Amino acid sequence: MTTWVIVADASRARVFSAEKSFSPLVEVEDLTHPEARLHEQDLQSDRMGRAFDSAGDGRHAMGKETPPKKHEALRFARTLCDRLNNARATGQFSKLYIIAAPAFLGALRNCMDAVTQKSVAGEIDKNLTTHDPMDIRRQLPQFL
Repeated sequence: MTTWVIVADASRARVFSAEKSFSPLVEVEDLTHPEARLHEQDLQSDRMGRAFDSAGDGRHAMGKETPPKKHEALRFARTLCDRLNNARATGQFSKLYIIAAPAFLGALRNCMDAVTQKSVAGEIDKNLTTHDPMDIRRQLPQFL
């Protein structure tokens, strides 16, 4: 019974595996999304569009519904969810723990399919992407 532990933020996701409930974590994959590290102005191609007022001669800038950095975080969350949904469907893990930065954890919850969500045994809302595997393992239950 393989357990996966996902440690993620908006720009990086590390996938760890534990073969037994008391096993140490072994890193099996490191996914990156460098676009999430860019500044807002680097993510936008140009200024927002302009629109004319319905009455009078005025014009105003048209807003965007989702800021570029949030858009990139959501894109990466969907990519990671697709990977997790596929891995669960092909039997690569039976139990899943998610450790993620708080806002990114919410994005993962929203895009994960129902069956994969049922395999989630625990969640921790912390950003531990730069921590070593032993540090990460200490954040989890003794027996996975």
